[in-house]
Amino acid sequence: MSANRINHQAAFLLTSRPWSESSLQIEIFSRDYGRVVMLARSARRRQSELRGVLVPFVPLQLSWYGNNELKTLHRAEWVGGWRQPQDQALFSALYVNELVLKLTAREDPLPQVYTALHTALQSITGGEHLSALRYFEWSLLRALGVAPDISQDNQGRAIIDYERYWLRAEHAPVLLMQAELSAQENGIIVHGHTLNALTSLTLAAQPQWHSEAIRLTRMLLDFRLPEGIISRKILKQLQQYTS
Repeated sequence: MSANRINHQAAFLLTSRPWSESSLQIEIFSRDYGRVVMLARSARRRQSELRGVLVPFVPLQLSWYGNNELKTLHRAEWVGGWRQPQDQALFSALYVNELVLKLTAREDPLPQVYTALHTALQSITGGEHLSALRYFEWSLLRALGVAPDISQDNQGRAIIDYERYWLRAEHAPVLLMQAELSAQENGIIVHGHTLNALTSLTLAAQPQWHSEAIRLTRMLLDFRLPEGIISRKILKQLQQYTS
């Protein structure tokens, strides 16, 4: 068993569900091993030390073992660093977790995604929603190798801040004056300064920039997740109910 044991691995809890009367099946995202599913034995018992530790959205340190896809959790420690998200921040954190669950493959090491997840959750709980979510979405798409290169246009020229570009999923930006727009093609128009800000992760707090960045990342995510994103739908419904 020791040969297959992973000790003291930085991780976040993505989701959990009852496995039996006393145990949980959990799915975590770890720094060095990616998304891992495991059994947390006795975690549902009142006296279990895991009950107060296995919580989402905060840094954890986990140890586990096993040869099969379903590992067995051996130890969990709460690292801390920030408080649990509340209100709007909670939906943002749920959204981030859902993207990781739906877009990553199990046991695919993606340390850059862990870093982006850590940064996003820390920023979200600190009250930074808009830019934190856009940076996370873009970092995730890049880490997965499915983001278009927006550092240059389709002719290999540098993106110009004041120009407008036509973008479609899996295509390089096209300078708008050269783009042959078709009603049948799904795409959006984005200013160069938005593309440059996303590339350099320097998205300024200007409504137009954020609005364009949201449209861009949403288009790319919807292309990958045509079935939709549950947390986004719930938040939209709540906003309509409270408006």
